[in-house]
Formats: sequence, structure tokens, C-alpha cells
Amino acid sequence: ESNFNPFAVSPAGARGVAQFMPATARAYGLKDAFDPAQAIDAQGRLMRDLMRRFASVPLALAAYNAGPAAVARCMCIPPFPETRAYVARILGLLGGAGDLAAPRLEVRLVE
Repeated sequence: ESNFNPFAVSPAGARGVAQFMPATARAYGLKDAFDPAQAIDAQGRLMRDLMRRFASVPLALAAYNAGPAAVARCMCIPPFPETRAYVARILGLLGGAGDLAAPRLEVRLVE
């Protein structure tokens, strides 16, 4: 989302290379979202927590992008085009690591 720009700011207000929203940054003790070292450390802790909660790589990625509440409501990848594209893009980059998803989950893009 940030294209590796540590100073990126999204239209929604997400900041830095890891695109932290201010409330999430505070929750993870991230003092400077524009500092790549701090942001990537916090991103790792956030992804650890999302994996523990959702036990699925695609769902954790969706929660990172759309927020955990959106994923928890349906226990699915929410039908947001941006989120679905994000999950597909990251799973493509991960290659076989995406196979860690729960077997009942099917990821499809609707065009």
C-alpha cells in the first residue's frame, strides 16, 4: 500500500511504510509511524496477534487491511474490493506461505 515509502499517508489516514492508522499505532506503542524500524517491528507484533486471533493467513491479511472487526463480523475476507485485491496481492508475493490458511477457506476475486 505504501510502495515502501516511509512517509506515505493514505486518504484514510494510515501512515508510514506499514500504513498504521493512528489508533492502531497507539495500541502497539508505535511512537513514530514514519520510522521504518519502529513501524516494521509494530507490524510484526500486529500480524502475530491477527494470526493468533484468526488462525489464517488470508484472514489475518484481510484484518490488517480492513480492520479486525470487519473480518470478525463474517469470519471471511470482507467484500471490499481494496481488501480482496490486497489479500490476493500479498498471497501472491508469499507464494507457498499462503498455504497456511485454514483448509475450509477459499480465496476468490470477483471482478
